[in-house]
Amino acid sequence: MRANAKTVIVHPDVILVPYRIEHVAKYHEWMTSAELRELTASEPLTLEEEYEMQRKWQTDEDKLTFIVLSGTSSDVQERTKLTPETLSALPMIGDVNLFYKGSPGEEDFEVEAEIMIAEPAYRRRGLAHTALQLMLSYATDPSSPSPLPVPKDRLVARIGDKNEPSIRLFEKLGFSITKRVAVFEEVELRYTGANEAPWTAGVIRTLDD
Repeated sequence: MRANAKTVIVHPDVILVPYRIEHVAKYHEWMTSAELRELTASEPLTLEEEYEMQRKWQTDEDKLTFIVLSGTSSDVQERTKLTPETLSALPMIGDVNLFYKGSPGEEDFEVEAEIMIAEPAYRRRGLAHTALQLMLSYATDPSSPSPLPVPKDRLVARIGDKNEPSIRLFEKLGFSITKRVAVFEEVELRYTGANEAPWTAGVIRTLDD
């Protein structure tokens, strides 16, 4: 999505950056894992196809994607300028996405949220919880650029019914199970505001090329 092409969201634990060409090789390496492909319902792609996908996602107005970097022990918050070179020193650990389904004016319009912490060493540390909050807070903020913001009541997640950690993660953020689809072995969760705690917001910075 062009709206976040220069947007960096900074938090002490994680930093969200636009999905850029320098991230593709690592992302492709992640997607050689059958486990990650199954968890994300992804098809195996060649490296060249991954580069083409990155270019497409950068301009498609129905996909909002951030790469998740580890912010631990970084001095990003103190820097006056954020450049790709500065950020390249931080470990790339996952990604977080929103996918528009339909147009905002349509009755069945929805926006599907996904989060992946691909690096095993960074799992079970609450980083997915933080990264997803940063994304949701940014995407629903009235001050975010068009085609944002996303109405909260249009947010949805679809998760494998055996993926209990991800189901619990979304429930903590105010989502509730609204449907079970046995044929696909997945559950559908929609934002209902079940948890009234506000989502953590990051500091919005601009990427300097």
